[in-house]
Amino acid sequence: MPSSTQQSHARSHSLLLLQKLLNLRDSASPLTLVLDTLEQSAAPVVHEFLSRAKISKSKTIYLSSSLLRKPSCADIFIKAWGKTPDALRAEISSHYSSGSAGHLHKILVVIDGLNGIARAAGSSSNLSLFLSGLITPAVSLVAVYHADVPLPPNSSSFGSEYEPHPLTTLCHLATAVLRVASLYQAVERRRARNRSLQEPEWGLAEGREGVLVGLGSAEKRSAAGEGLVLEMELRRRSGRAVAEKFVLVPRSAAAGAQDSSKVQTSRLYLLSDHPAFRDPSDIDQGGAAGEGDGEMGTTFNLGLTEKQRRDREGIVLPYFDAQTDIGAGEGGRILYEMGREDDFDDEEDEI
Repeated sequence: MPSSTQQSHARSHSLLLLQKLLNLRDSASPLTLVLDTLEQSAAPVVHEFLSRAKISKSKTIYLSSSLLRKPSCADIFIKAWGKTPDALRAEISSHYSSGSAGHLHKILVVIDGLNGIARAAGSSSNLSLFLSGLITPAVSLVAVYHADVPLPPNSSSFGSEYEPHPLTTLCHLATAVLRVASLYQAVERRRARNRSLQEPEWGLAEGREGVLVGLGSAEKRSAAGEGLVLEMELRRRSGRAVAEKFVLVPRSAAAGAQDSSKVQTSRLYLLSDHPAFRDPSDIDQGGAAGEGDGEMGTTFNLGLTEKQRRDREGIVLPYFDAQTDIGAGEGGRILYEMGREDDFDDEEDEI
């Protein structure tokens, strides 16, 4: 079992990796795939990428398939509907070289919906060519895919039946995958597991025709706490994947209303630090480990109470009198007292 110091180091390391990914530092991930559902939108995560890119003075290009107006943190706004993937790639690439000659900052390209582009591409190979044509050493691509939006039923919409699903292709190409989920739903599933009950379902997974239960009421969400669950899977260059779950608490728009030039980032912390997900055994062990010096961090108590210590000292061990040295080579002799049921035998006495 790893020590508490090692666990703390691993947790801090995962949090730093997420901060590095959101800040686009050192080309942490050329292609970041954000998966959302009807229950929880990826808009707060996209806004976090745009806000941090604006703070670092990086150029941002927003490719929209759902918004009609340009986000405040985006520099260039491109509408995706009615255009082919080749036309979109050419239009996005045309903005890479624009600007001053001394502009050496990173470029962030955000696609708020890959579902329509995947259908228009027609095959996995065309989708891969579209994404690879956008990525350069100075460009980081953040793309959102709605995981619960199905493809049209006809097979001609995306290649043949032998080609992989667009989500499978995207997960294979992405160097980082971020999955967003509702914090309220995660808390309710945790409570069900603690009580050995069946986990509740929402949305399409509920299996009720014509009924979609989304984030729930505002009272239930406030009881679970603010924020959303962000599951990170970061593929390192060595091939090792780092996986961790976090809670992202977005900053309210009213906080920065007084000063529009000042951009604030969201608050991040580990999901295990949330009160609903904190393990009571970790708290108990952490408190027991701090008591005394040099004691082992075990799950049981190795010490004795004062009453147990007095009782142990009052116990008379068998043949205790034989351990006393009475001189003349008599030490270590066996003392035996006969009982009523013992049969005295002269031969044994002679032996």
